[in-house]
Amino acid sequence: MKLNRAINIEDLQKMAKRRLPRIVYDFIEGGVEDELGIARNEASFDRERLVPRYLVDVSQRDQSCDLFDRKYASPFGVSATGLAALFRPGADLMLAEAAASANLPFMMSGMSTASIEEAAKVAPSHSWYQLYVARDREITLDLIRRVRDAGFGTLVLTVDVPVSSKRERNLRNGFALPPRLTTATMLNALTHPGWVAGYLRHGMPRFENWAPYARANSSTARINAFAAEQAPASSVTWKDLEEFRRLWPRHLVVKGILHRDDAIRAAEVGVDGIIVSNHGGRQLDQAPAPLEVLPGIREAVGDRVTLIVDGGVRRGADIIMALCHGARFVMVGRATLYGAAAGGVEGVRKAIGILREEIDLVLGQIGCPNIAGLDQSFLMKAPY
Repeated sequence: MKLNRAINIEDLQKMAKRRLPRIVYDFIEGGVEDELGIARNEASFDRERLVPRYLVDVSQRDQSCDLFDRKYASPFGVSATGLAALFRPGADLMLAEAAASANLPFMMSGMSTASIEEAAKVAPSHSWYQLYVARDREITLDLIRRVRDAGFGTLVLTVDVPVSSKRERNLRNGFALPPRLTTATMLNALTHPGWVAGYLRHGMPRFENWAPYARANSSTARINAFAAEQAPASSVTWKDLEEFRRLWPRHLVVKGILHRDDAIRAAEVGVDGIIVSNHGGRQLDQAPAPLEVLPGIREAVGDRVTLIVDGGVRRGADIIMALCHGARFVMVGRATLYGAAAGGVEGVRKAIGILREEIDLVLGQIGCPNIAGLDQSFLMKAPY
């Protein structure tokens, strides 16, 4: 299927699957253990119903959104997705470029295969940084310094990876850095020549932001191993968040909150935003879907903190429903990564365009010409 024939995110997903060897595709698609969390994330949107209001003038529709002193063109952004260059060389910067050109935020992964400084050149006004706290305190502090000096406006502390998870697809496939290539894996890879050509040309990508802290002249394998040794740091506590609040002069967001009491405490620390997230179903398989806990968190913190949600978003309608439940903004990860894997920067633009068009159509269908007008009145509450 050619890129211009993709009419929804699932089409891009299928294109990415065809292009990538199974071991690589499963890294994107997989979750943890039985992958109930991934299914729960998507099912949480399937259970919702939007109740349209008619006889409303929807001839002019506006999906622009104010967030952290900026006006973005749409109420969603590109979330952090680690090791993106494994799916297509240069994918991190493709995601950044497409997001910036669409006037959307781009969150650079703490396990990015491009550097903070490179992202700042590509998307100087649209980049956020996802911080994984390192075991070595000095590395964490230096990462924060680099993010600040590069001009990033938002620092995102990720708290939902206290320990590594049991990602069974990866274990079965022998996924590692570099991959442990069995005969079956190599035979499967040979049926995906486009990906193989890129891998042979560029080699295994490395975690660029960790490279300065590894030993001098370290190989890619050693740098990647060093990053894995440093993060996750299981000792991160509320004291760390308080310190980062003091150190970081701009917008601070905490990512991975699911409990309302944690949301209240984060608000008391003074964070600017909370990303309600279960890490895309990749950490705790028994965790609730973000959409399930979002209303309770909104009730708990009110307007003290900007609420953002991610996980399971495949349609523009999903974004609309999250906003109706009290989110101010939505981040998407797999959707835009499918685009990057399928077609590079144009594939990311395609994914963004699909979601934008669907948001616009749903706004028209439900009788809400402005994204700011979305609230729970558009959701069906049983009995209706």
